Amino acid sequence: MQDIYRALVLDVVNGQSNMQIQERSIADLPEGEVTIRVAYSSVNFKDGMATLPNRIIRKYPMVPGIDLAGIVIASTDERYQVGDQVIATSYEIGVSHPGGFSEIARVPAKWVVPLPDGLTMKEAMILGTAGFTAALSIIRLEENGLSKEQGPVLVTGSTGGVGSVAVDILAKNGYEVTASTGKESEHAYLKELGATTILHRNEVVAVDDKPMRQQLWAGAVDPVGGKTLEYLLSTMKYGGSVALSGLTGGTDVSTSVYPFILRGVNLLGIDSVYCPMNQRKMVWERLASDMKPNHLTDQMVKEITLEELPKTLSQILEGQIRGRTIVKL
Repeated sequence: MQDIYRALVLDVVNGQSNMQIQERSIADLPEGEVTIRVAYSSVNFKDGMATLPNRIIRKYPMVPGIDLAGIVIASTDERYQVGDQVIATSYEIGVSHPGGFSEIARVPAKWVVPLPDGLTMKEAMILGTAGFTAALSIIRLEENGLSKEQGPVLVTGSTGGVGSVAVDILAKNGYEVTASTGKESEHAYLKELGATTILHRNEVVAVDDKPMRQQLWAGAVDPVGGKTLEYLLSTMKYGGSVALSGLTGGTDVSTSVYPFILRGVNLLGIDSVYCPMNQRKMVWERLASDMKPNHLTDQMVKEITLEELPKTLSQILEGQIRGRTIVKL
């Protein structure tokens, strides 16, 4: 095992974030049963938020990166052998436990998922937490009655990671998909992923206090929240569900009981961080089979190096990233 590896290290100096690529020693690795030579990581909105001082990171210095895929190079857990290809996402990774923006990582065995047949390590990180969240959102919608016959499904924030993968999976599985975005330049991209209709994001934002509006959507995948969520709750068809996973549009939501008690609307909270392991493995198996997107290609993904990460982390906070960005280690 190599003694020295490179990692992006985040610290706070005089109240400001400071990111540097550093050489670290194996002795710097945290406790954990599984040591992994990281092949790929990915960039999520949460990783961008981690660069804001004292927001996501719980202790400094920290190696950020909530996702990683790679090959086991040492293990004290009999479930994982040297040479196994594995995925590790969420839990405390990249928040209070050194994460995936590193050539070598060590994590607890209980956070590790075997790479399922049907996915490469690169594809797993094109999906990453964003793709996992999209798939989990759709599974929860279907568990709550969503079917193709009920009408269109709205995906908000559709050019982002969660949105892009959700559009692709829904279209692949025969749903009529409406995508909302503020980026007119990305309409062709969304059409290629499978969206049948594209709305400007301003068209799916509540601008008044109406508790209910015309019934439009059988379901919605919403990584945005805020005023967009208010609009969604008021426009769901009877029995429709909103799968909420994000807050890029804000954390405050004003609504009333009417959509819930008069239309039977469901608000489904989607958490990918502490999702139970049995469910986590099931979602990854689905992502390797019937829910594997059709566009895990250059159209959806940009591959970068460790050196390009600081700029990319800034761009994702500014809404300048389309689809998925992965880091090759």
